[in-house]
Amino acid sequence: MITEFTPIQSTLGGLMIGLAAAAMLGLNGRIAGISGILGGFLDGSEGRGWRGMFVLGMLLGGLGLVLVSPESIPGAATDSLPLLAVAGLLVGFGTRIGGGCTSGHGVCGISRLSTRSLTATAIFMGAAMATVGLARHVVGGVG
Repeated sequence: MITEFTPIQSTLGGLMIGLAAAAMLGLNGRIAGISGILGGFLDGSEGRGWRGMFVLGMLLGGLGLVLVSPESIPGAATDSLPLLAVAGLLVGFGTRIGGGCTSGHGVCGISRLSTRSLTATAIFMGAAMATVGLARHVVGGVG
């Protein structure tokens, strides 16, 4: 479990995410909702090229970080790749049911004062807190 308090890095990361989302909306007129971008790429929607490049950039960015600075991701859960795959599929399923993900609702929607996004974010943050509490205190499986 990561327990370090990193306010400077966290603030800089949040600013970078916010600037990227604002740039995508301001320059391209598109919401930086990752589940929608990936979903549109997979189902062959219009703009498949830019969507593919966006997803590829995210994957290569993560891979590049791991290769250049593996210690920057302490406690990366590589012991249970099948569990991570199932978790990823469940998150993807949930974002489809909820009509968006943390980036679409949490970053872009809340900044636009969308009631739908405020509601969705409150629900998935509450569900995340309940899941962590359950995993730590009932199942005992998360650090």
